Amino acid sequence: MHHGAGLRTLTGSVEPGHSLARGRNPPEITEADAEMLRYARHLTRDPASVGSDDVDRLRAHGFDDRGVLDICQVVSYYNYANRLADGLGVELEDFWAPEDMVISRDEFEARHQ
Repeated sequence: MHHGAGLRTLTGSVEPGHSLARGRNPPEITEADAEMLRYARHLTRDPASVGSDDVDRLRAHGFDDRGVLDICQVVSYYNYANRLADGLGVELEDFWAPEDMVISRDEFEARHQ
């Protein structure tokens, strides 16, 4: 939810964060980045079904072994950290302003019931 502030700073636009938070690719994304996001969603939603064909697809889009490993590690770490926080009932800090969010609390909770 709140990672949108960093993405907005990096890109200078609110659009990428808003699209990603809703499970869509941002417009004007490269094919390689779209494939990376497809892999990230697949690894997040159904990790047991990820296989060598998924890695081969990343390679076909220009990612070398180091790139594939980096993508897998970042996605896996974020999944771990978010599941840990969710599992412990950790709430966001109060200092996050509404404009820092890419999705409202109500929309987030409705999607995760």
